[in-house]
Amino acid sequence: MHPDIERHRLFSRRATILVGGQALMFAVLTWRLYDLQIVRGKRFKTLADENRISLRLTIPPRGLIVDRLGREVAANQQEFRAVIVAERIKDIRHTLRVLEDIIKFDRVERARILKELRRRPRFVPVAIRRSLSWEQVAQVEVNAPDLPGVYIEQGLARRYPYGQATAHVIGYVAAVEEKEQKGDPLLQLPDFRIGKNGIERSYDLALRGHAGARQVEINAHGRVIRELSRKPGTAGKNLVLTIDAELQKFTAERLKEVSGAAVVMDVHTGDVLALASSPAFDPEVFGEGIDRKLWRQYLSNPKAPMTNKVIAGQYAPGSTFKMIVALAALEAGVITPHTGFHCPGFKQLGNARFHCWKRGGHGMVALHRGIKQSCDVYFYNVALKVGVDRIAAMAHKFGLGEIVGLDLPGERKGSIPSTAWKMRAMKQPWYPGETLVAGIGQGYVLSTPLQLAVMTARIANGGFAVTPRLARDDVDGREIGPRAKQTFKPIGVSKKSLDLVKKAMIAVTNEPGGTAYWTRITDKGMWMAGKTGTSQVRRITKAERATGVKKNKDLPWELRDHALFVAFAPHDAPRFACAVIVEHGGGGSRAAAPVAKDILMETQKRLNPTVALKGAEKKAAAADTKPQAQPPAKPKSKPKSKLEPKLKPQLKPKPNPQGATRRADGVTGSGG
Repeated sequence: MHPDIERHRLFSRRATILVGGQALMFAVLTWRLYDLQIVRGKRFKTLADENRISLRLTIPPRGLIVDRLGREVAANQQEFRAVIVAERIKDIRHTLRVLEDIIKFDRVERARILKELRRRPRFVPVAIRRSLSWEQVAQVEVNAPDLPGVYIEQGLARRYPYGQATAHVIGYVAAVEEKEQKGDPLLQLPDFRIGKNGIERSYDLALRGHAGARQVEINAHGRVIRELSRKPGTAGKNLVLTIDAELQKFTAERLKEVSGAAVVMDVHTGDVLALASSPAFDPEVFGEGIDRKLWRQYLSNPKAPMTNKVIAGQYAPGSTFKMIVALAALEAGVITPHTGFHCPGFKQLGNARFHCWKRGGHGMVALHRGIKQSCDVYFYNVALKVGVDRIAAMAHKFGLGEIVGLDLPGERKGSIPSTAWKMRAMKQPWYPGETLVAGIGQGYVLSTPLQLAVMTARIANGGFAVTPRLARDDVDGREIGPRAKQTFKPIGVSKKSLDLVKKAMIAVTNEPGGTAYWTRITDKGMWMAGKTGTSQVRRITKAERATGVKKNKDLPWELRDHALFVAFAPHDAPRFACAVIVEHGGGGSRAAAPVAKDILMETQKRLNPTVALKGAEKKAAAADTKPQAQPPAKPKSKPKSKLEPKLKPQLKPKPNPQGATRRADGVTGSGG
């Protein structure tokens, strides 16, 4: 073959392979471009946008909390705050020194600002101070030339119009801690606040709302160039409470000068109308970040302002427990209303002596006068007859020693002793002497003011297991809806026994000789029934008793007795139950009963339509005729002569009971 022909063929083959290879490469490139731009174009466009566009959450407005009449007790208020951007400042320390003359902050706060500035990118704003006053905002704006990089921003802050008066009910919001940053993306936002205490914590999810979002364009360094779109968040649900805010304020003011607690509730529905613990705290300082000095003051205060004493204060109930002992004995059939015991001023049990609060004794005493005059010796004897286990069983029926289920965090259950309880808790047997002490609400018996209010409500409503509540509506996670009408089951105590106890409680406040007669309500239709209590907090030795027991006023505050009082009103158609404790206040009739009287009078004026109508009619009549005020008629009581002959004396003590000396020296009567 001719060499030229052979070379031509070889060239043609190589050219064909080269062109084919180029065509194949072009086809692959074309297919790849088609795949990237057409088939998967949307996906890559999204990825590119995600690098350029940032989706950022916005904080929704927190739900409002209002009282039963719609008055705001937790609201959102527009606030101004100062922020600083480091990249626009040449000398940060100099700027802070200038700013310090306008917005006072200490070395700790300065260190916190500098730490935040070092930790965050230089273009990210760092908050200096929240909730600036108008004067501070104006001064920052006026001094703007000397404050480069300092700006004023607007936002929402949580506000509590009733301040400390509702602090232990509503609680407060504060910044999210690292351990709490789980689940909800909102928790990652630095300015987001969650409920930390009270109702704010119990119903935080419902109040929190749902985050909004905004799309912003950012550069490679993460700096925001512009906002592209915004979708507002969904505000949290509004919550209606059962409290009356003005009654709550009145209750808190009534406790202002003492350390103590008070709660008033509806005996039929369980609605808590007011709940106050004193002293209280300022709930707004937590949202802004509480000052360390103030926090230390709160924690070191011996009167414990951060503790809600209504649900977490555990006290010996003293004589307010005597109704439980009486009901246990009546229901067990070990006493009748006429069973009597002689009170010489003490009860001798073996070689131990247990004293009555009345040094000279009460003489012959039966049920009615035993409660009315709070005779300790009577209840020593009743407790021995019925036994601690039956007393404990009755106490549990009335909510003592139980978590009663109020919708606040931190509730404590107290302590109701029994033979099994002591063996389980202490690995020790129960002694008869301890039964006497428990019979007057001392020793191992502990209760909260809320439990005492529930106990009183169940006595007043005829023996139904009413439970307290603060939220008017039913709350399930993030949802709030109408609450179905509640019905409460009977606790299994006879009407006859309850009526006997209620009648004696009426005598405590409305019959001469009752331990709280001098604090009775004299307004017609508003009479209350109650029971005083005094809780001993120290041991009285034989030596002190021999020389004379020191009066509360002569003791240091922390060694004085606690004062208690429980009550319901009106006495003839009970609707409201109240429990009050004044820590180290001395006698219940002197310190606690007047507080309960004022609270129940105010409650009835505000929430009892019948009383309000009668009050209006009375004022109208007074304006027309101006008659002289007449004192209310004293309630009739049975003559002593008709009752005392029927008493059944039970005087003979059991000889040498085991363990009777364990508490005898320190026991003083708790008559109140």
